[in-house]
Amino acid sequence: MSGHQRTEADGSSLEVAKAGAAVPALGRRAMLRWAWTQLTSMRTALFLLLLLAVAAVPGSLFPQRPANPAVVTQYIKDRPNYGKILDSLQLYDVYSSVWFSAIYILLFISLIGCVVPRATAHYKALRSQPPRTPQRLSRLPEYGTLVLPADAGIPASDAIQDAAMLLRKRGYRVDVRDADGATPSLGAERGFLREVGNLTFHMALIGVLVCVAVGGLFGFRGQKILVEGDTFVNTLVGYDNFAPGTNFQSSWLKPFGITLDKFEVRFDRESTKQFGQPIDFTASLTTRNAPDAAPRARTLKVNDPLYFGEAAMFLVGNGYAPVITVKDGNGNTAFSGPVVSIPSDAVYTSTVVLKVPDAKPAQLGFAGFFLPSAVKSPEGVAYSFDPDPLNPQLNLNSYYGDLGLDKGVPQNVYNLDVKTLTQLNGRNLPAGGITLGPGGSYTLPDGKGTISFDGLKRYIGVDIRSTPGQTGVLIFALLAIAGLMVSLYVNRRRVWARTGTHDDGRTMVEYGLLARGEDHRLATEAAAIRELLSRQWLPGVSPGDPATGSLLFSSKKDQ
Repeated sequence: MSGHQRTEADGSSLEVAKAGAAVPALGRRAMLRWAWTQLTSMRTALFLLLLLAVAAVPGSLFPQRPANPAVVTQYIKDRPNYGKILDSLQLYDVYSSVWFSAIYILLFISLIGCVVPRATAHYKALRSQPPRTPQRLSRLPEYGTLVLPADAGIPASDAIQDAAMLLRKRGYRVDVRDADGATPSLGAERGFLREVGNLTFHMALIGVLVCVAVGGLFGFRGQKILVEGDTFVNTLVGYDNFAPGTNFQSSWLKPFGITLDKFEVRFDRESTKQFGQPIDFTASLTTRNAPDAAPRARTLKVNDPLYFGEAAMFLVGNGYAPVITVKDGNGNTAFSGPVVSIPSDAVYTSTVVLKVPDAKPAQLGFAGFFLPSAVKSPEGVAYSFDPDPLNPQLNLNSYYGDLGLDKGVPQNVYNLDVKTLTQLNGRNLPAGGITLGPGGSYTLPDGKGTISFDGLKRYIGVDIRSTPGQTGVLIFALLAIAGLMVSLYVNRRRVWARTGTHDDGRTMVEYGLLARGEDHRLATEAAAIRELLSRQWLPGVSPGDPATGSLLFSSKKDQ
C-alpha cells in the first residue's frame, strides 16, 4: 500500500473514531462552576459596570414615578400608543426596576468574586519567599557585574550579606540562599503595595455600591416652598413633593419645624457689566429640632445647608409671592393669600397662575405675569427693568368655568388649562387685561367678582434630603482614589544577586533586575542599586570613572 493510500486510510479511520467518540456531558456542578468563573472575571465586571451606566440613561429620558407621579400619569395619557408599553417595561421606575436591580446585584457579586480570590492569592504571595535565583542572570532585562579586588578583603559571604542589608534599606524583602556556600545568592522583591492599592480600589468600589444602595433604600428627598411667615413641619403631608427610598418608612421622619421669618436678596449695584445680578441670598429662619425644643434663630444660604440629624436642607430657589384676594360674584372671599410666581429671567419676570375653585356662581382662574419693576416700552409693552420690587405690577387674564379640580385627576398648580374655560379678560377682549399695583383692585366683567393686589412677599424653595450612606460614599471614594494612585505609581520589582570568589582572590558579584509588568524606571532602579553597592564596597571608585570604573563595573548596557 502506497504512502498516499495509507494517509487516506488513516484519515478515514480518525474521522470514524471522532464520530463514534462520546463527548462527556457537562454536569450541573461543572456548569455552575463555569458560570461562576465567567461572572467573577474582571472582563465581566467591567462589562456590567458599563451596562449599569447605559441602563441608567432611560432615567433621564423618561419621567420617573418616584419623583413626580402626576407627570408620569399625564405622560402616559398623552401617549396612548406606547405609554403603557413603556410602563410595562418599568421605564418610569428605572432605578427600582427588576432589570436595573439585577445588573446592580450582578455587578456587586462580580466585584466580590474578583476581589476575594485575588486578596487570598496576594496574602499567600506576601508570606512566600522570593523566587529562586535564576541560573543565568545575564538574560534579565537589567544586568550588571562588579569585581571586588582581592586586597579589599570582602569574601563572597560578606558581600551577599552587605547586598541584602542595602536592599532591605531600599524597601526590598530579601531572602539569602546558601550564605556559607561557594556561590551565595539572594532574591529580593518589592512593590507589594501595588496589588494592595489595586485591591483597595476594587474593595472601595464595592463599598461605594453598598453605600449608594443604602441611601437609595433608606433615604428620602423632598421639596417645599416657604413664603415669608409660613411654617413647615417635617411630616409627609408637609412636603410639596416627596420621593422616598424603596424601604423608607414615613415614621422615620424626625419632627423638626421651620419658619421663614425673612428672605433677603442682595443685588449688584456697583459694577456696570453685572449690574442687577444677585450676589447674596439670606433666609432668616426660626427652627425647632423637636416639638418641645426651644426655638432657635438660624440662617440658610446657598451652598451652606442646615442639618437636622441626618436630614440636610438646601436653598435651591426663590422668587416673589404677590398677596391676592379674590371675591366671587356673591361678594364672598373665595381666596386670600400669597401666590407663588415662577421667575423666567434675571430680572424676576415671573409667571402667575391662580385657581379659585370656591368662587360662586362659577369657578375662576387667573393667568399672567408679575413684574417687580414695571415700565412700558415705546410700543406699550410692559416689562421689568430691575429685579428689586421698585414698581411691582400684576398683569393677568381671567377665566371662568369648570377648572376640573373636582374630578380627582392631579393637576399642575403652576399651569392653567384654558381649553374648557371662558375668558373674561385679555388684551384682545373689550374688557382688556387686568393690571394691578400694590393696593389696587379690579372688578371682573359680568358680575363675576373682584380681585385685589394686597401686598408682596418673598418665598424660597428648599430641598430636604436624607442619604444615610453619603458619608460612606465619600470615604470609599477617597479610598478608591488613593488605591488607584498607589497601583499606578508603585512598581513590582525583583532583584537577584550572586557572589563568588575567583582563583586569584577577587570577589565576583553579578546582579539582575526584573519587573512584574511594564516598568519604565527599571533601568533607573538598576543604576541606583549599582551606586549603592559601589559606595559600600569601593567608596573611592565611581562606576563612571573612565580610569578604573570600567574595569570593576559593567552592566548590560555596556556589553
